[in-house]
Amino acid sequence: MRMAIGTPRTPSSKIRRAQSCTPSRSRGHDEKILVTVRVRPLSTREQAAYDLIAWEIDEHTIVSKNLNHDRPTGPYTFDRVFDQRSTTRNVYNEGARDVALSALSGINATIFAYGQTSSGKTYTMKGIAENAIQDIYHHIQIAPEREFALKFSALEIYNETVVDLLNREPGPLRLLDDPEKGTIVDKLTEETVKDDKHLRNLFSICEAQRQVGETALNDKSSRSHQIIKLTIESSLRENSGRIKSFIASLNLVDLAGSERTSQTNADGTRLKEGSHINRSLLTLTTVIRKLSGGRKNGHIPYRDSKLTRILQPALGGNARTAIICTISPALSHVEQSRNTLSFATSAKEVTNNAQVNMVVEEKILVKQLQLKVAKLEAELQSPDPSASSSLKTLLMEKELKIKKMEREMNEIKRQRDIAQSQLEQEISARKEMKV
Repeated sequence: MRMAIGTPRTPSSKIRRAQSCTPSRSRGHDEKILVTVRVRPLSTREQAAYDLIAWEIDEHTIVSKNLNHDRPTGPYTFDRVFDQRSTTRNVYNEGARDVALSALSGINATIFAYGQTSSGKTYTMKGIAENAIQDIYHHIQIAPEREFALKFSALEIYNETVVDLLNREPGPLRLLDDPEKGTIVDKLTEETVKDDKHLRNLFSICEAQRQVGETALNDKSSRSHQIIKLTIESSLRENSGRIKSFIASLNLVDLAGSERTSQTNADGTRLKEGSHINRSLLTLTTVIRKLSGGRKNGHIPYRDSKLTRILQPALGGNARTAIICTISPALSHVEQSRNTLSFATSAKEVTNNAQVNMVVEEKILVKQLQLKVAKLEAELQSPDPSASSSLKTLLMEKELKIKKMEREMNEIKRQRDIAQSQLEQEISARKEMKV
């Protein structure tokens, strides 16, 4: 089913941070990862234990109250800090919306929640997904000048094994390296979305399929990393009759929580799950830490875990990324919360290079014509003089067609660069207005 969509407003950051707006050689837009922190209310368990709230919060900073009389922690400063009264809609509007809607303009986008187990990641990401679906279809309705198609896929990484959440029959899936697309998941089911009701149903199927289990901290603890991918193909017919096409993906990632065995009382299966979870999160933390020091900060170990291999474009690559770090306010979890805030501090220094992904169909046609020309040139070497004249004429026609197609490709590339430049200017203007 094809429907019309509009171009969303461009993203902005809530506070001034060191942003690099110089286009790279690939004409992308350099931008820091958007990092927010959400502090949930005290849980029933924490209230029953008369736990204390250990953090003071304002709009952009969070600092420990030093109730243990240690050295004070913080203040930590982020694009936004949400307290216990903030709704998921608030978190989405200020910490995810603009990044999510970038996918409608041909820019890859990734949103993920990070934090210790029982800190509210799954609750938050479920709300982010619901709000994103609502906004995507709102844009479909208000701008009939664009057409698009949506495709849905979903996987979980459980004990370092990749599983298709729409079709478990094939068993574990392999990761492959594609020279153009990067890391891809072999044989992952991709379903074309009919409408918003169908899309919500697909989300529900994945939620029901995901691995969960009980721990001492959480009755329904996520035991796997879940990645839901929404591929958006959009097109716009220009006055010239040429169709300008874009393709981008929106990744919604709910990570399993970091764990301490002493707190979760894990053993057996739960202990094994926790070990795999912590190992992959440690690799993610290492990748973030190295990227925060700049691209020259040594080897980046993306390949050390399947999670970071799949998320590589969102971590210093061709994507806009938003990270929502969730923490408990309780004094009993203050060390885990400090670890999460340390991760968030490194993440906000990571620079991505997001590009408008335009589909240039002429490139394929040029390759086909070049193959035909090569075949004609080979035939010209034939000693048959009767065929030589007609072949030379045909060869000249093909060469002229190739030159014309190459000119059109250059024009499309020029238009893409103009669109990228306009996007950069609008982003910069919005940031100045927000400061």
